[in-house]
Amino acid sequence: MQKAALFYNPLSGRRRECRTSDVGSALRILREAGIEISGSPTLGAAETAEQVRQAVSEDCDTIFACGGDGTVHDVLQAIVGTNAALGIIPLGTANALAHDLGLPLSAARAARAAMQATPRRISVGKVEYRDFSGKAASRYFTVTAGVGVDAHLFYKLSAQAKKQLGMVAYYAKATRLWLRHPLETFAADFEDAGEPRQAIISQALAVRIRFFGGILRELAPGASLERDDLRLVLFKTRSRIAYLRYILRGLFGQVWTIPEIELVHSKRLSCRPLRDTPADSRIFVEADGELLGTLPVEISMVANSLTLLTLPRNLD
Repeated sequence: MQKAALFYNPLSGRRRECRTSDVGSALRILREAGIEISGSPTLGAAETAEQVRQAVSEDCDTIFACGGDGTVHDVLQAIVGTNAALGIIPLGTANALAHDLGLPLSAARAARAAMQATPRRISVGKVEYRDFSGKAASRYFTVTAGVGVDAHLFYKLSAQAKKQLGMVAYYAKATRLWLRHPLETFAADFEDAGEPRQAIISQALAVRIRFFGGILRELAPGASLERDDLRLVLFKTRSRIAYLRYILRGLFGQVWTIPEIELVHSKRLSCRPLRDTPADSRIFVEADGELLGTLPVEISMVANSLTLLTLPRNLD
């Protein structure tokens, strides 16, 4: 690591009054290690991608995403397919990718850890969907892509609630959706051991990481950034009890089998509305906690496409 750029989200997380100090500490530690590094606030999703492209064009060998999973997601869009490495300085609310990588959750300690990190080439997920204007669009992801009620959570969750309550806002909104949201079904096509399959489901998750932290913990046993596929979690039910049992399974670290919920390793997943779906129905799509759009959606893998800074004990 010789030349780097750090992009921080000035709005991420709850400790915003400490943001300037946290970012400054990370920059100081990296500079003291002899790295030529600049720090800039992100300017929005599209603008962040352009900021990253500019940094890569100026021969930055490392790009640090300083914020939460949304900040990482925005930076990811411009770094996939390049030779620049992605480093994480967690300052967000959930920090799922940082939890999975075992990174310290303080900016200063994460910056020091980056000095010991190993660059690893990994695959990333890609989700192709319809944006809210009806146009075809696509995004890369590192944590998870979801179709159904989990994406509806991000549709309903306000930025103000996240600011004031942090993860409590997620849990409260998720509980309300579990109690009241109509679980609409849609069609899914996927591969299982190379064989094509179909299912009618009410929720799909395409997961890439092993450990989310918080109450989700190991959301999709068998998922790993080391693998070149997706760990699909397919909810072939509208039973709210089945949903609850699945979350409790992860919370308590159990290996319960829930017949209505299937886990599959696959390199692709396609979802589309059923023929009798009402015209005004909208089944949402999210990636890395960012609301993207609606069906139809195609989720796939892009092999060997991202260099990620990882601690030596990770991705083994």
